[in-house]
Amino acid sequence: MLGALLRSFRPSQWVKNVFVLAPLFLAQKLGESQALNIALLAFVAFCMASSAVYLINDIRDREQDRQHPFKRHRPLASGALSVRTAVVAAAALILATAAVGSRLGPLFLSIVFVYLGLNLLYTVRLKRVVILDVMIIAVGFVLRVAGGAAAIRVEISAWLFLCTIFVALFLAFSKRRHELIQLADSPSAQREVLHDYSAPFLDQMINVVTASTVISYALYATSPTTVAKIGTNSLVLTVPFVLMGILRYLYLIYQRAGDRSPTEALMRDVPFMINIFAWGVMVMWIVYGGGGDWSLLE
Repeated sequence: MLGALLRSFRPSQWVKNVFVLAPLFLAQKLGESQALNIALLAFVAFCMASSAVYLINDIRDREQDRQHPFKRHRPLASGALSVRTAVVAAAALILATAAVGSRLGPLFLSIVFVYLGLNLLYTVRLKRVVILDVMIIAVGFVLRVAGGAAAIRVEISAWLFLCTIFVALFLAFSKRRHELIQLADSPSAQREVLHDYSAPFLDQMINVVTASTVISYALYATSPTTVAKIGTNSLVLTVPFVLMGILRYLYLIYQRAGDRSPTEALMRDVPFMINIFAWGVMVMWIVYGGGGDWSLLE
């Protein structure tokens, strides 16, 4: 039962909560032990909150999941985990989230409970509303960034906000496309909102948010505010890594689509992981090592 409960927490999805740590990294506070400890505590709070949401979602959708070729193996759908145990675990996670959140201040606590409330609404109703379902997912990522900033008491730039929401929309629309293709025989029977989507429409949405993601990141990297904050204009050198990551992701969902979700496919793709590691090293060098100034005109 313990193993089944842990699987229902979906620890593989905790990687999404890394967005909580973005303000710590970009605010150049990674070397401050107090700020680091607070940010990690905020990360833990969002992991517990997201696991509670996954449990509630699986409780509600367990009958529908039994008809899905892959979701039927989830503990609640397969019967490996009882509904009563899942309810108790979800309640305990929410209480633990509140306990941790209260230590990080009222603003953080408010943000994490907005995240919980929004995701509960998504589970109950909003995931059946076309476009809005994807927007809710994107807002969840923005709330992660806002929560991380509130915990360590720093501001987030407008460009970082835009980058976050466009990246989240890019991932969400890609996931919807994967589900639509994977469940071609009866997509709406597995996820009701898929009835209102089509592959051509999702391709158009992916095109829009792909361009928006790259442009917003490029503008963030070259923004005078960003340059002034980190003390160098070299962040523009990381734009090719972002472009490479997005193109690799598109390659995976269009040319190498498989049974795994796009997120799981990314985590197993060696070229993508090498690229994200190289991007992280480059950003670390620029933000914390000075990175020097760079210009084509010099």
